[in-house]
Amino acid sequence: MNKKELDEKVKNIIELVGLKGMEVRYPNQLSGGQQQRVALARALVMEPGVLLFDEPLSNLDAKLRVYMRTEIRKIQKKVGITAIYVTHDQSEAMSLSDRIIIMNKGIVEQVGTPKEIYYTPATEFVADFIGTANFLPGKITDAEYENVTIKVDDVIFNVPYKGSKTTGDSCKLVLRPEAIEIGEKGIFKGKIISSTFMGAFQDYSIQVGETIIKCEDFNPQVKKVYEEGQEVMINFSKENVHII
Repeated sequence: MNKKELDEKVKNIIELVGLKGMEVRYPNQLSGGQQQRVALARALVMEPGVLLFDEPLSNLDAKLRVYMRTEIRKIQKKVGITAIYVTHDQSEAMSLSDRIIIMNKGIVEQVGTPKEIYYTPATEFVADFIGTANFLPGKITDAEYENVTIKVDDVIFNVPYKGSKTTGDSCKLVLRPEAIEIGEKGIFKGKIISSTFMGAFQDYSIQVGETIIKCEDFNPQVKKVYEEGQEVMINFSKENVHII
């Protein structure tokens, strides 16, 4: 590659990562986000078959991390390169990935798309690791094709199920906090033990028997807000129940 071709290649990469006009700046003249872009440009100019990101945004502030993960995803898709992204940040994993590998002590717990990992976790570890999950212990009293009857405490109800558990097996129901509704009618009776305004949602902790249920009730400005000590009924759509 002659100098002209090399200069053109570098120019294209600099424009790709959004650093046009900053070619002659020193590192101390660049922001944290711009320095990350320089590192990315250096890697991309080599045209690697696979690019490894090892927690590249860990030293950036929260808002800049959100911006940079969007930019990295945009550049990765534009270039069309395979990227392996190592992170402990769940938001980064969910927003950047086509497929996610969840590992526990060096063992692969599950491989899947972000939606598969979140909505249909393979194990309790995965369900608890990604986001927040409620676990209700129960027992399968009847199993039919793609449907099971479950008893939780003294409550019996049917939910869709395509797994291998059968009649008599113990199980756990996984429910995400945003899938839970509270009001005057529902499946379980509970008592509010904490009610916290979080802006976009009201965060509740609810005592149901011996289990604490987390509920995130969005748009509290136009909904009834329950206070600590109030009794409520808990409801949820059967389609939002996952069994492990």
